[in-house]
Amino acid sequence: MVAMLAKVVAGSAHPVCPLVVTGPIRIGYPAVLTGTGVPRHSAFATHDPEAASMDDRDPSHGAGADSGGAAPVLTSPHSAASAPHGSGDREGPGAMLLHALQGLLMGTADVIPGVSGGTVALILGIFERLVDSIRHIAAGGVALVKGDRAQAAAHWRETEFRLVVPLVAGIVLALGIGSLTLPHLIETYPVITSALFFGLIAGALPIPWRRMSARAGVHYALAALGAVAAFVLAGFAPHDIAEPALPLVFGAAAIAICAMILPGVSGAYLLLVMGMYEVTLEALSSLDLVYIGVFTAGIITGLGAFSQLLSWLLEHRHDATMAVLVGLMAGSLRRLWPWHTESGTLLAAPDGGALLLAAGCAVTGIVLVVGLTAIGERAAIHGRDGV
Repeated sequence: MVAMLAKVVAGSAHPVCPLVVTGPIRIGYPAVLTGTGVPRHSAFATHDPEAASMDDRDPSHGAGADSGGAAPVLTSPHSAASAPHGSGDREGPGAMLLHALQGLLMGTADVIPGVSGGTVALILGIFERLVDSIRHIAAGGVALVKGDRAQAAAHWRETEFRLVVPLVAGIVLALGIGSLTLPHLIETYPVITSALFFGLIAGALPIPWRRMSARAGVHYALAALGAVAAFVLAGFAPHDIAEPALPLVFGAAAIAICAMILPGVSGAYLLLVMGMYEVTLEALSSLDLVYIGVFTAGIITGLGAFSQLLSWLLEHRHDATMAVLVGLMAGSLRRLWPWHTESGTLLAAPDGGALLLAAGCAVTGIVLVVGLTAIGERAAIHGRDGV
């Protein structure tokens, strides 16, 4: 802890930059500091359950300050008020490479029915930053269409392009590679792959839950509703459309992309339910430019619209949103249960070696979550120093 504070002081742009600790310091798992240049939330940051809910806080306090003093805040008289929101501009080449690798993980998850790239973003600690940047990109595009170049430029200055650009590059690369390899692996080793991703999602459940500043009865109710909704959705039987009309392709892409950035809801599975999964993979692998162009237009439209809503919910109804995400992720485990029929009916786990193998894969998934979370935590702290 002391070494971390020393590094923050040593990395400051000012020769003398006193740090003021406001609120009681509580060590989470792992410890997280928020304030100058460090994201306001981290994957395993803990908050005081008795603190005032972020849903009821004064918005003027800013996105990173809980009025209840639930989390430690390091503020600097030089940077607290003047630091730009586009904090990604301070990241070095090493951080950009890390974001590209994070994009590879997100893109890989988006190819797999039952897994969401948004869940991976949440595990890696970049979820809120990504959603906020997407919102600013979309708002800037709308302002530009309206002819307001100044407003468009203002939104784009708030965008963390050093996060978004390498992330998108990694996602696109993973989608291209994953569309050629992952379906074969899932079909050949269904129990192993399902168990591995079951462990990943199960291990990630504490992440949004621990990021809530308060846990009241309404939050438990929202989590339960989210779980029921995802559980029912995961039971829908998939089907296939051989030659979908282009308007259907556009609409399916707009819906699926919303799920792909929402933890707990699999965009790939929604495509499967809508009958668009196989044909989309075929279009990607065969480079069907017309299909890909229409699909991309649907992605841009859906992402721009949904990011506005999701960003507002994270800003103004943070705890309620996190509770729903916990429920969605828990309910989605139905689809990842290693033993089920093609129609989605769950089967009992077998005895013997198959069960032990699946259990080992699930534990491996949980270990991966812990490791990926630690990487995200480390990048959030040290990436600001130009690592």
